[in-house]
Amino acid sequence: MKDILEEIVAHKHIEVAEQKEQMPARELYAIVEKMMAEGVEGRSMSKALIDDPHGIIAEFKRKSPSKGWIKEEGKPEAIPFSYEQNGAAALSILTDEKFFGGSMEFVRMARPLVNIPILRKDFIIDEYQLFQAREIGADSVLLIAADLKKQKVKTLTALAHELKLEVLLEMHSLEELDYAELDVDMLGINNRNLGTFHTDVQNSFHMISRLPKEKVKVSESGIGKPETIRLLRAAGYRGFLMGEHFMKQADPGKALAEFIEQL
Repeated sequence: MKDILEEIVAHKHIEVAEQKEQMPARELYAIVEKMMAEGVEGRSMSKALIDDPHGIIAEFKRKSPSKGWIKEEGKPEAIPFSYEQNGAAALSILTDEKFFGGSMEFVRMARPLVNIPILRKDFIIDEYQLFQAREIGADSVLLIAADLKKQKVKTLTALAHELKLEVLLEMHSLEELDYAELDVDMLGINNRNLGTFHTDVQNSFHMISRLPKEKVKVSESGIGKPETIRLLRAAGYRGFLMGEHFMKQADPGKALAEFIEQL
């Protein structure tokens, strides 16, 4: 099977280069510098997960490389707001267009409508994307160990913190565990292999004992039952990123409310 992650990252390099042509880095950096000077502060996703009794990060995800369109008609001005109203601790919004049907505009549209933290979910490979995240109103960004060298994660994390963005570092395998020592805000364990898209929630249970106890830990993907969250919380996780489970329902917000009620 072709490694989907390699394909996504290769395209991301092309995409970012095109974005830099449309808006040169110096222009974007100037906009963000002005925002920072005006005191624009992000919302802490790590604190939101610690404080929330359920810790669900509800994801606005319209498409997947492995399953195609999940909810092509999904509206960014409606579903994220509904997620907040129905108990989400935080939001994850896909901004990759080609593979996930996302857009940075989705974050921009949702931001004034909600008060909970927003994670920009994308394949971050360049500091330019961190400035984009700050400019569109995201509060945190995802960095993926599988497509970044450890030193690159360290550099991007330092810049993210300068921009008042929190970092969710995603790992999948034992080979990536040395990334956990970096100064990130949250550690995510992806139950989905980004190369093959095989999903197994047991991955979170296998990895938990190897993670630093003081870090906020997030289990990502493949969660569909309240009982799974109860077990993951008992194991030490405080955040649970769920997208497809809600997005494939007719009313994602209502599906979230019903799920939380079962919790």
